[in-house]
Amino acid sequence: MTAPMHVGYADILRVWQEADAVPEIEHAWLFDHLLPIAGDMNGPILEGWTLLSALAAQTARLRLGLMVTSNRFRPPAVLAKIATTVDIVSGGRLDLGIGAGSRPGLAMARREYEAHGLPYADFGDSVTDLAEACAVIRCLWTAAAPFDFQGARVRLTGAFGNPKPVQRPYPPIVIGGRSDATLRVVAEYADVWNIPGGDIDDAIARSARLDRYCADIGRDPAGIGRSIYLPVSYEQPGTTRSAIDAALAAGFGHIVLGLPAPYPEGVARWVADQFVPAATQGQATAGRPGCAQ
Repeated sequence: MTAPMHVGYADILRVWQEADAVPEIEHAWLFDHLLPIAGDMNGPILEGWTLLSALAAQTARLRLGLMVTSNRFRPPAVLAKIATTVDIVSGGRLDLGIGAGSRPGLAMARREYEAHGLPYADFGDSVTDLAEACAVIRCLWTAAAPFDFQGARVRLTGAFGNPKPVQRPYPPIVIGGRSDATLRVVAEYADVWNIPGGDIDDAIARSARLDRYCADIGRDPAGIGRSIYLPVSYEQPGTTRSAIDAALAAGFGHIVLGLPAPYPEGVARWVADQFVPAATQGQATAGRPGCAQ
């Protein structure tokens, strides 16, 4: 994952094209913010979906997406059209990452909504919005004729998605979040659930809670992949490796590794050698990418 803040387009493109040539790396991700959430709060940041389409056109193998789209930023029917376009541009490599958006109490994130004139409802409303967005997007990706949708929060008349995504019946839906309300939406709509790393015991507990919510609606919890975001340390790769081992042992089979900028030359190959079990087979060596060992 390359967060597109405080870094230039050329640098992100370089890393993604490096990763596209490293078979051990299966996915590449951006995030979805409109203002920086760390470092210089007035620093540069690129819009995620626009950037994703450009990167999709200049890679050939990687699956790709946003970890995760804020459902507060774009109406769901518009998001469905954007995502369809990226799936077509990529030749069918999109994973739709989506979430409810930041909580109202998080001032650092909230400011980007106010700065762009976007509404910021309370969290309960945003989770309802997320559930309806997932339903609308799925309908637009699969419906063979125009339809109306009358939800509590989303209302559409004569909605129709044409063309359809390359992937059938539709691209995988990756829902990010940790609240109970979000996990209920995950149980109903997600192909993959993502949680930010940190407290692995908390992640395990929430994964078990997701299992229960799946059981409540009669869904096999094994049908939802478990994904976790973990930051990479160039200086102390052993710390990252230990976090990966703990996540794998806890049943999180999809590991998203966050790369801090600036990105050293050859960072994608270094990540695979250091952190992908199939590549390392216990042979990883310490050292910063691009530096003498």
